[in-house]
Amino acid sequence: MHELAGRLASGVTEADETLEREFEARLVESSTLAFRVAYSVLRHREDAEDVAQEAFARAFRSFRQLRDRERFRAWLVRLTWRLAIDRRRGDRRREARETAHAEAMPATCSAEGVDANYRARELWRAIDELPDKLRIALVLASIEGHDLAEVASLLRLPVGTVKSRLFLARQRLKEQLQWIR
Repeated sequence: MHELAGRLASGVTEADETLEREFEARLVESSTLAFRVAYSVLRHREDAEDVAQEAFARAFRSFRQLRDRERFRAWLVRLTWRLAIDRRRGDRRREARETAHAEAMPATCSAEGVDANYRARELWRAIDELPDKLRIALVLASIEGHDLAEVASLLRLPVGTVKSRLFLARQRLKEQLQWIR
């Protein structure tokens, strides 16, 4: 009886506790997903952690309104992706930090290391220039390692559309990076 009185006094109902437990269970299932999606966009660990944390907070606040809870992972991916894109658009200073860091590489680096860093930087620059819809499909499939069906499910798209977007993304990357050998 005291437990019920304590919950009523604090404003927490049994339904709220059940909802919290369900949210925590779903979050455990996809604990690193938000970070990986944010990192694929931002490529800066601290920024990705901040975005993932914000995505978890927003997901918790809106979990009650989620109609199909079985689609939690797809919903979390889209939420995180949007937050990461917003962060990237609003935080161009991060790009300046990365560029300054890459240009200040020590002179003792081997030629192969410099070449590999240069190629990686150019590849990510080309990926960043892709339209959002092509970039997210490419990142989820090629970098995160999801198969076509998973990417289609996460983005709520037909598999054929995912294939088309991957093809277009790879074609654009090939065109942009053909001068690098």
